[in-house]
Amino acid sequence: MNDADRNAAAEEMQIRDCVPGDADFVTRLNEVNVEVLSPMDAGRFRYFMECSDMFRVAEVRGEPAAFLIALREGIKDYTSENYIWFSGEYEQFLYVDRVVVDSRFRGLGLGRTLYEAVFRRAAETGVGVVTAEIDTVPYNEQSLGFHEAMGFHEVGRQVIRGGTIQVSLQERRIGPEE
Repeated sequence: MNDADRNAAAEEMQIRDCVPGDADFVTRLNEVNVEVLSPMDAGRFRYFMECSDMFRVAEVRGEPAAFLIALREGIKDYTSENYIWFSGEYEQFLYVDRVVVDSRFRGLGLGRTLYEAVFRRAAETGVGVVTAEIDTVPYNEQSLGFHEAMGFHEVGRQVIRGGTIQVSLQERRIGPEE
């Protein structure tokens, strides 16, 4: 895709709430990227539909191109080691569980646009911090650079999944402290 096509596609971007009909798109895209995500089947999709504060799909020219899942604090049955860590550190937060962009649509600014929607949501609901984690083992240089550019900084590290992955636990403050 050349720059003119990228610009045109970006102008035709829309972010909307995820609906049950998005299940195939979301689970397929998650599976393509499962090496850096936790698995998601139809049951997990329904779980996120019920408990997410934000479950959004970005479309380009009417075609699903990316999705975002963000969760508030207080979900007692969510077993993500990273979510649990943030739950122990923050009274209130908006946790970016995953942002996944279809490879055909990378470079259009979808990730940045989805994160900006998260920051707006946090500000609108009075949540002072957005949290996320980035793999450091295996090293995910692109994601680390992206999160730094979006204003995140590291607040902790942990080893997860039985010692196979190390993550950088990060936050971005929202509001007057930004």
